[in-house]
Amino acid sequence: MDRVLSAEGRWIVISSDWRITRNKAEYNAFRSSHLVGFFLSKGLYQSPLTKQIERVLALWQAIETQAGLVQGGAMFELSMTSTRVKQL
Repeated sequence: MDRVLSAEGRWIVISSDWRITRNKAEYNAFRSSHLVGFFLSKGLYQSPLTKQIERVLALWQAIETQAGLVQGGAMFELSMTSTRVKQL
């Protein structure tokens, strides 16, 4: 599935699975893809689902803007309080 998305390019992945950023094999696989990843911060991940959705929607414009500025394989953190996305 991710090979299909990678081939299309410009897809955004929103996840709370930080193993992608910490496991060397997963990290390298993601970096070599054409996907752009946004990961929920620990505080946001531990929040209720409705709060998570609220934050993603509140940051949607920043997510789209940032994704348009970078190449595939880039990764960012979505904070519970900041209006900026932090590059990982």
